[in-house]
Formats: sequence, structure tokens, C-alpha cells
Amino acid sequence: MMTMASNPYHIPVLLQACVDSLQIDPNGIYVDLTFGGGGHSKEILKHLGKKGKLVSFDQDADAAKNVPDDNRIVFVQQNFRHLKNYLRLNGITKVDGILGDLGVSSHQFDVAERGFSIRFDAELDMRMNQSSDLSAYEVVNEYDEKQLTFIFRTYGELDNAFKLAKAICEARTEEPIKSINEFKQAIKSCTPKFEENRYLAKVFQAIRMEVNQEMEALKECLTQCVEVLKPGGRLVVMSYHSLEDRLVKNIMKTGNIEGKEEKDIIYGTSTKVFKLIGSKPIVPDEEEIKNNSRARSAKLRVAEKI
Repeated sequence: MMTMASNPYHIPVLLQACVDSLQIDPNGIYVDLTFGGGGHSKEILKHLGKKGKLVSFDQDADAAKNVPDDNRIVFVQQNFRHLKNYLRLNGITKVDGILGDLGVSSHQFDVAERGFSIRFDAELDMRMNQSSDLSAYEVVNEYDEKQLTFIFRTYGELDNAFKLAKAICEARTEEPIKSINEFKQAIKSCTPKFEENRYLAKVFQAIRMEVNQEMEALKECLTQCVEVLKPGGRLVVMSYHSLEDRLVKNIMKTGNIEGKEEKDIIYGTSTKVFKLIGSKPIVPDEEEIKNNSRARSAKLRVAEKI
């Protein structure tokens, strides 16, 4: 396993399990939906021959600095919701395998000015794509009470979502909430004692998911994965919270994000798109969690296109 010293940008979770699950053909075409520090991509490249190809996506400009000098890799600085279009632009219609690690990179959490972490004070930002117009500042200061309640209840799964939204709306009437510390102060009355970090992590997760439109992007991406995978191709996806995992389970079980079982018009039998590999998700062992606490909630699911 890679250590923090070997890759300070990001420690890839379940690295070997992810790459093994792809069952890489040395001459195949593969996609890494979330390049980040490049840990998964670099491991895939080790298994590819001269004719093999890897297309790696990441909307974060910082990730581009980690791309290896290798003519077998094509780096696409775009959100993975544009998967199909950018494959086509590179002359690719079908691929042999797709890997997606849906977690936020360690780098984004550790760079204070990006505004992802509750550990630092910084401007409210949280944009993965720093050219995006929507940041955490707009969400916190411009969304109405109803919108805020929805994102905290849906993306943060917070019981006091309404109270939280109300507190934010009241706090910003005097002046805009500009920084992380100002925001934490504004919602102090809603934050449970002795559970501050856990609660704030859920609040920040909800805002981050809204800023980056993470659920909509994932829905679009997973739908496109079904289209671009060859029969026999593997879809390998690692999620970190229940909302993502539900979408991944749905696409692998039914071939659609809604989880609706499709029936054959003539025979009335279920039409399967994927064969599930393993009855349960793969999770990190205690040793990996000890070395990388962010691996704790990871669930890796694998399916093969029929």
C-alpha cells in the first residue's frame, strides 16, 4: 500500500482490489473517472501493453500536475458527466473497463484555501472545478430556507435540517457569511455538543455535494457507463456514502439509476445488463483504515456487462 510520503496528494483506497477487479487486458481501453493523485491510473498503466490505452478524467486543475509522461494515457480535465462526449472526441466508442473512486481527494481536504475541510479557516469555496460559478459562498448566502433544508436533509441526512437552514438565513441578514469560521459560528446553536466534528462533516458534505452537483453528475455518468462498456467489460465503483452507493447498486442490479427492473416485452422475463461480481461490496481491512482513516466508509462494487 502507498504511504503518505510516497503520494502526499492522495492515498488511493483499495488500490489492488480496484485494479484486480478490472481484469485488465493489456491491449484494452480503460477509463479512470476520478484521476486525483493518479494512484489508480498509474497502477492500471502497469498492466497495459504498448497498444493499451487509458482515459483519465478529473475536473480539478490541480490533478493535471500528477499526470505521468506516458503516451498511453489521455487526461481529460472535465467532469466525468461528460464521459461519452470526450471518449468520442478521442475516437473511442466502447471501452473494456471503467473505474470510479467517488471520494474527495486528500489534497482537496488538506489545502486550506479550497474550503473543503472543517479543520481550517478559509473562504467558503468547495469547488472541485475552480472555474465554476457556484461556490459554497453562494449556497450559504443566496439559497432560500427551503433549498437549504432540502440539501441538508437529502445530502447530509441531518435530522435538524430545517433548524439549521433557519439559523443560516437569520445569521446572514446582518452581513454575508464569508468564511468557514463565520459559518461554524452561525450554526453553533444547531451543532450537538461532543459531536461537533461528526455533525459539521455532514453539513460540509451536503454543501459540497450541492456546489459540485455530485449526485446529478454521478447519475449522468453511470447511465453513460452502461452505454460505453463492451460486453464482458467491468464497472468498478467505490462509494463513500449511502446516496452514492444506492445509485451504484441500482445501475449494477437493473442497468438504470432508478433501480427499475426491466422486463422482456415478449417473455416477461427480467433483462439483465450486468452480472454482479461478489454478493457483497469489498471494504478496506483494519490495517488500511488504520493507515488511511478516509478509507473507513469505502464500499467497492464490481459488475460485468452482459
